Amino acid sequence: MPRSRALAASAAVAAITAAGCSSAPVGQVPASGTRAAATPSSASAPALAVETVAGGLTHGWDIGFLPGGKVLVSQRPGQFALLSSTKPGATVTQVRADTADIQVGGEGGLMGMVVHPDFATSREFSSCQTHEENGSPVDVRVVTWKLSDDEKSATKVKDLLTGLPLNASGRHSGCRPTIAADGALLVGTGDVADGSAAQDKANLGGKVLRVDLETGAPLADNPDPRSPVYTYGHRNVQGVAVRPGTGQVLTAEHGPDKNDEVNLLRAGGNYGWDPAQGGTVPGYDEDVPMTDLERFPDAVPAKWESGETTEAICAAAFLEGDQWGALEGTLVLTALKGAKLLLLSLDGDANVTSVAIPPEFDDRFGRLRAARTGPDGALYVTTSNGDDDKLLRITPQA
Repeated sequence: MPRSRALAASAAVAAITAAGCSSAPVGQVPASGTRAAATPSSASAPALAVETVAGGLTHGWDIGFLPGGKVLVSQRPGQFALLSSTKPGATVTQVRADTADIQVGGEGGLMGMVVHPDFATSREFSSCQTHEENGSPVDVRVVTWKLSDDEKSATKVKDLLTGLPLNASGRHSGCRPTIAADGALLVGTGDVADGSAAQDKANLGGKVLRVDLETGAPLADNPDPRSPVYTYGHRNVQGVAVRPGTGQVLTAEHGPDKNDEVNLLRAGGNYGWDPAQGGTVPGYDEDVPMTDLERFPDAVPAKWESGETTEAICAAAFLEGDQWGALEGTLVLTALKGAKLLLLSLDGDANVTSVAIPPEFDDRFGRLRAARTGPDGALYVTTSNGDDDKLLRITPQA
């Protein structure tokens, strides 16, 4: 997004506030030891129209839009669902796929997903999944699939990226893939509750990875061209969003019992999570700061923090298109624990200037997981309650 449009969007949110819709000012993280202000639960936003595209899903983890208007949804228990359209009343068909090697349990299973840009000819998409062999956890991996011409089944093409760490419980498995503006595949990963993972550049946990979408190989212009690691020092990256028109990439990251973070990625950046404190503390000490600027003075400060509570922010997506009016360019976060949407207004440098909470989502639909902007400009969100989960379509009210 050009700087002029970003500043205009920020000013528009301020105008909306003055007109009677509240917007919560958000503190930044200017120095070590300071914390950003929490988002008040009373915040609100301009009215949104929320429609149910379809129900009958189970923990819908990610959303992919296919040519012709159909939608693919990955479900954590290990199934892909194909929805007949993006409009309310869509039918849901379970796609046959051999997912018997997916370890389903805790936070693990079939997770994030991206549809390849050349899907119209290749029919390929890639998914994150926790992988087991002989009943034992092996790793988290990104697998490329091919959807059959009749759309009834998907076959595995290859393991695109392997070796992301995994523990038996599936805790902090990540794993959100997104295609960057330059076509690279970005993958946000979790630290699997391993205290040393985030700061260890040889470990793929607690990172954002950057690889070739076709081969899975590290890209030549990575900080280390031999490694897929793009940024490190993360706890559990659940959302990766590319800001339209800028190339900026922002991530949503789970905090322990407070301070969920939104971060702006910087190649080679350390984001300061170190629950092992350099190996001096055995195990996994979650009382350390999410961004420890005392241990790592050069760590990249968060652009936003949730404060003294955690919303368990998950997916991240940008609203795009003239139909959004003042909200165009807003960063949307879904929240699992918070069971709400958060709308973050950003300036041109991706500093968060205000946060609004649409009342239509304040614990009305339960836990919210995926968020993607569709080809029609609408925002699509999944619920993650485990019982008759839904794909929701969100547009601005006239």
